[in-house]
Amino acid sequence: MSQKQQLLAEAETEFQTLKRAVAGLDDAALREVWCGTWSLREILGHIAGWHREMLPALERLARGEKPVPAGVSYSDVDAWNAKFAGAVHGRSNADILRELDQSHADFMRTAGTVPDERVVPDRTAYKLIDANSRHHYREHTADIQAWRTRRGV
Repeated sequence: MSQKQQLLAEAETEFQTLKRAVAGLDDAALREVWCGTWSLREILGHIAGWHREMLPALERLARGEKPVPAGVSYSDVDAWNAKFAGAVHGRSNADILRELDQSHADFMRTAGTVPDERVVPDRTAYKLIDANSRHHYREHTADIQAWRTRRGV
């Protein structure tokens, strides 16, 4: 198994763990603000937003190009996070969960097109895929599980 295949397999496992951490929560729980100014809805929107934002970067990496075009910067991560979290306002929980699933599927499919030799530790493609999937899912799953434990749900 290539390092890319291993990373993608682990990302899929972590995504399923994230989904289990969210499963069974009612509307009130999904809307409860507990992560700064965010509820679980904003957390999930934030994850889906990064998936969508990174699709063109993965496509460029697959073509052998740099992931970020000239003039684009992700240095203000907080602003990007706020944009993605804010995108859930006015949307139903079902829509947010569907978008999470679809954005994950699109991200994984596009990550799969990046040549194996570019998806190795310490290379940009590996770091980008990991940061927006496996690592990101683990981070938020741990937060959600800790919240559920504190809350007793």
